[in-house]
Amino acid sequence: MHERLFAHQKNLEPWSGHAEALGLDVEVFTACMEDDTHLTAIRADKAEAGKAGATGTPSFVLGLTDAADPGKVKGLTFIRGAQPFSAFQQQIDAALASLESN
Repeated sequence: MHERLFAHQKNLEPWSGHAEALGLDVEVFTACMEDDTHLTAIRADKAEAGKAGATGTPSFVLGLTDAADPGKVKGLTFIRGAQPFSAFQQQIDAALASLESN
């Protein structure tokens, strides 16, 4: 389904058409799509991501663990969107340099 949706990004609806094209049971698929079982958890995750600055996917937070409490992470920078490795490398190098200066 993932590959199909990416291949047909301009024609996502109706969703059931994709299920049918993949040979899925359309009734079961439709029932699953309409089921709100996970809606509360999805909305909570989305809200939490929004607090961190995420507005879409992919989104990345580069951070360092707290030496005093390894269970805590200090976010250093936020990387939005699909970026080349060089964008990550630049931010990682800056984070490592900040460790060396402390």
